[in-house]
Amino acid sequence: MDFSTRLFSTKLPAFLMALALLSGCGAKREAVDLLVTNATVYTVDSAFSKAEAFVVKDGKFVAVGAAADLKAKYQAAQEVDAGGKFIYPGFHDAHCHFYHYAAGLSGADLVGTNSWPEVIQRLQETRRKYPNARWLTGNGWDQNDWPTKQFPTKDTLDRLFPDVPVFISRVDGHAALVNQKLLDLAGITSRTTISGGVIGRDAQGRLTGLLLDKAKGLLDNVYPVTTAAEDTPLLLQAQQNCLAVGLTSLTEAGLHRIDINVLDSLQKAGQLHLRINAMASATPDNVAYYLKKGPIRTDQLTVASFKVYADGALGSRGACLVKPYADKPKETGFLIQTVKEYRNLAKQLAASKFQMNTHAIGDSANRIILNIYGEALKGQKDRRWRIEHAQVITPADMPKFGQYGIVPSVQPTHATSDMYWAGERLGAERLKTAYAYKELLKQYGQLALGSDFPVENINPLFGFHAAVARQDAKNYPAAGFQMENAISRPDALRGMTTWAAHAAFEEKRKGQIKPGMLADFVVLDTDLLTAPNEQLRGAKVLQTWIGGAKVFGR
Repeated sequence: MDFSTRLFSTKLPAFLMALALLSGCGAKREAVDLLVTNATVYTVDSAFSKAEAFVVKDGKFVAVGAAADLKAKYQAAQEVDAGGKFIYPGFHDAHCHFYHYAAGLSGADLVGTNSWPEVIQRLQETRRKYPNARWLTGNGWDQNDWPTKQFPTKDTLDRLFPDVPVFISRVDGHAALVNQKLLDLAGITSRTTISGGVIGRDAQGRLTGLLLDKAKGLLDNVYPVTTAAEDTPLLLQAQQNCLAVGLTSLTEAGLHRIDINVLDSLQKAGQLHLRINAMASATPDNVAYYLKKGPIRTDQLTVASFKVYADGALGSRGACLVKPYADKPKETGFLIQTVKEYRNLAKQLAASKFQMNTHAIGDSANRIILNIYGEALKGQKDRRWRIEHAQVITPADMPKFGQYGIVPSVQPTHATSDMYWAGERLGAERLKTAYAYKELLKQYGQLALGSDFPVENINPLFGFHAAVARQDAKNYPAAGFQMENAISRPDALRGMTTWAAHAAFEEKRKGQIKPGMLADFVVLDTDLLTAPNEQLRGAKVLQTWIGGAKVFGR
C-alpha cells in the first residue's frame, strides 16, 4: 500500500480536516509584491522599534513584524532573505546640490588638494582629458588646507590657459577664481562694483580673479548654457553615485525652473528614481512663477519652498557676523541682499503655502533672518520655515528656533571640516555656540541633517559619524570636537530619515518603515546604532530600494 492509499484508508477524516484548514489559509493569504525577512530592521517609528521582516505592496510598506507571522498572512511575489543584515529607511539628504554635483563630474575634482600647485596639476589633467571643452571648470579647492592659507590669484591661470575661460569654485561654493579670459568675456574690469559680494583686487587695485558671492552672478550671462541632453548622462551618473551610498531622497538647495523641469522629465521617463524636494531659487522670475502655480507634490518631486541667501561662507569670510572676524578685525562679512528685501520676501511667502529656506552662516545673518521670520509668521509655528546651516548662533538668538517654529537644517561634516580653522575666524568664545547641533535640537525638537554636497562628500554616513562622534575621516580629534554639541545615534538616524522628511512636510509619506509609508529602504552590513565610531564611515550599503524596487545592489 502506498503512502496516499494508507492516508485515505486509515485517516481520511483527519486528512480532509487538515486539507480544509490549509485551503482556508491559502485563500486568506494576501498577495503582495515583496517580503523581506531575516533582517534587523530599524523602523525609526515613534518608538524607534526594531523588527525582523516587512511586506511591500504597490510601492508602500503594508506590514512590519515577525517573519513567521507575515509569511502566514501574505503571499509574496518576491521574497528576499536579508542574510541577517541591517535595514534602515532610505537616507534623505536634507540639503545638497545634486544638479551642481552632476555638472561637476565633467570638471576637475579639486577636493582635498593640499596646495595651489596641486590645483594647477589637476586642471591641466582635466584640460588634456577634455581638450575641446568650451570652459575649464573645477570645484572643491580650500585655501585653508594649504601651507599658505591665502586666496590664490589668477596669474598662473592666465599663463597656462590664456585662450579658454577658467572657472574654479571654492569648496563652499561662495568663492570662485577665474582667469582674465573669463573676466574679459564678462566685461568685469577694475572699475566694476557689486553689492552683496566682492571682486578681488590687489594692493594696486588690479583684479586678482577672485569673485565672492554675488560677484559670481556677473558671469551668469556668459556661462555656457547646457541642454537637457548634455545634462542627462551626468545626472544619471550622479544618481548612481547617490544610490550607492543609500540615498533615496534629496532636498536640492536651490534650482532654477529650467533645471527643475529637467529633473521632472527624467523622473516621468523612469530614468531618475531619486525622490527630490527641490527648493526653487528665490529669483523674481521663479517667485512669480511658482507663487502663481502653487506647490508641486508628487511621489517623486516636491517644489514647495524657496532658497534664499542671507550671507556667504565662514571660510571665505563672507559670513555676516555681529562682531568682526577674530583674524580680520576690520571685517564683519556682509548680507547678500538688504534687510528690506528679505522682509518683503518673507511677507510675500507668509501669505502663500511656500516655505522660506534661508542660508545663514554668521550670527548676524541668523539673527536678522530669525527676527524677520518671527515678524512674518505671526505665531504660525508649523510653517516649517528653515535656516540652512545655522552655523554661528548667539546664545540670545538660540531660543528663537523653538519660539518661532524654525527648522534647523544642518550639515554635521561642516563642523569637522571647519574645526581646524573656525576658531581662527571666530575666536574661542564665539566658537562655543557654533555648530551647536545638540542645542539646536533641544530648541526645535528636531534636526534636518544634510551634507551640502558637493561642498562635502555625498556619503550620508560621513555626516552620521560627524554628528555622533564629532570626528573627521581620520577619527580626529580622538575625544571629539566640542562633544557637548554631539547628538545621539537614534537622533542622527532620525535626522537623515524622518526628520529630514518632516522639514519638507513629507513625514507622513516617508522616513519610516511602517504601514502606509513609501517603501524606500537601504540594507547595510553594519549596525549603525552599536558599531564603534571608527567603523561608521566604512559601513557599506549593500542594497538600495525605492518604492519596493531594487535600484542598487553590490
